[in-house]
Amino acid sequence: MTSSISVGEFHHGVNFRFPVREVENDRVKLVPFVSSLHAELFIQGSVNHPELFRFHGPYDSMAAFVKELIEGFIIHEPSATLYVITDKTRSLPHSPSPSEVDFAGVIGYLNADAMNLKTEIGYITILPPFQCTHVTTNAVGLLMEYALNPPSFSGLGLRRVQWQTNQLNYRSVQAAERMGFKREGTLRWDRVLPGGKGKPGDSVQSRAGDPKPDSVGRHTAILAICWDDWENGGREEVQRLMARRG
Repeated sequence: MTSSISVGEFHHGVNFRFPVREVENDRVKLVPFVSSLHAELFIQGSVNHPELFRFHGPYDSMAAFVKELIEGFIIHEPSATLYVITDKTRSLPHSPSPSEVDFAGVIGYLNADAMNLKTEIGYITILPPFQCTHVTTNAVGLLMEYALNPPSFSGLGLRRVQWQTNQLNYRSVQAAERMGFKREGTLRWDRVLPGGKGKPGDSVQSRAGDPKPDSVGRHTAILAICWDDWENGGREEVQRLMARRG
C-alpha cells in the first residue's frame, strides 16, 4: 500500500522539530490539528465519553480542551505535534472534510528528538464509532511510515519510534506489539497520576506517608520499533495490516 504525502498549511506544528505534513492512504487521512477547524469536532465526538480520558481531560467545552492540551502544551512544545484522523471511507462526496461524519479522533508525535533521530507515537484518542475498525491501524501505520521511511521514500528517516503506555493497559501493549513494536522493559513508578485519574485496575498504590497520598502511581511499559526492524520485514507487515479488509 502506498501512502501519498503532501505539505499542508497548519498552525500548531510550526515549532515541531520535524516537518509536519499531511499523510494519507486510501482509507485514512491525517492532517495537522488546527483549533479553529477541529477543536469543536473533537468536543462534539468526545464530550459524552469521559472514558476516553484516563489520564487527561475530560473536557466539557472546546475552550477547556484548547486551553489545557493545545495552548497549555502542544503549541509551546517543540517535541510534540497533533494530527486529526479522518476516516475517508465515511467521507461524503463534495462535502467539507473532516466533518462530524468522518472525524475519527486524534493522534500525534511526542518526545521528538532530532539530534538522536527518534520520536514517539501518542495522544491516540479514537472516538467510539470508529473503534475496532481500520482507523487505529491505519493512523498508527501512517505515522510509522512517515517516521521510519528514509527521505528517498518521503519519510523522515528516523532510527527509532517509541510507544509508552500504562503497564496495566494491556490493549495498548497488544496494539503496539501487533504493529511491530517490541517490548523493551518497564519503568517502575514512572508517573504520579493527577488526583482522580487513576483507579483500581489501571494504577498502583503508594506507601503510607507518601507526599501525594491522593495521587496513585503508574508503571510504564516501553516498546519501540527501530529502523532495522522496519527494513527487515516491519514495513511490509504494517502495510499488510493496513491493507487488510474485514
